[in-house]
Amino acid sequence: MSNLTDDLKNALSSVVSSAGDVVSTTRDVAKDTVVKTVQAGGEVATTSIDTAGKVVLEGITAASETGASVTQAATGFVAGAIEGVKVAGGDTVAATGEVSKEAIKTAVSVGGDVGEVAVSTVEGAIEAAGKIGEDSGNLAKQATMGTLQAADEIGSEIGSLVRKALLNAATLPHDIIDALLTGETD
Repeated sequence: MSNLTDDLKNALSSVVSSAGDVVSTTRDVAKDTVVKTVQAGGEVATTSIDTAGKVVLEGITAASETGASVTQAATGFVAGAIEGVKVAGGDTVAATGEVSKEAIKTAVSVGGDVGEVAVSTVEGAIEAAGKIGEDSGNLAKQATMGTLQAADEIGSEIGSLVRKALLNAATLPHDIIDALLTGETD
């Protein structure tokens, strides 16, 4: 996967140097990378989910190293990875959970704003749902659960930060977020 890292860095360097659209570029790069990698590999279900997670991990790391916005990169990489899994015929719901976990873990490791990345991750899942014809509520739920699981595994402080960010984000579906965080449904 070192080729993957180099490819992602090259794509992001050109975006940063030309002040391009980080979200669109990262989405396209992630989607293409997942599809090509899965097509070259074996079993679609496991391979597509693992590949999607690796693309998000490597992509956000590359964004950080090239000076691109980690938050914007998270949105694009999450959306693109989910779209790539759909094209490859994999399980988009499982992939959404996996890429969401990787986005949070990577944001912490590169020193990104984990709260903003959590919100961007859910936004990326919702964006992907619209493009691939999936239920946006279902993918938002999976992304929220993935971000929370990863944050809680890292530590209670990060878990609290992610919960607060998700609850305060005006752009997210609060009926879903509130139900997951409080356990209460309408």
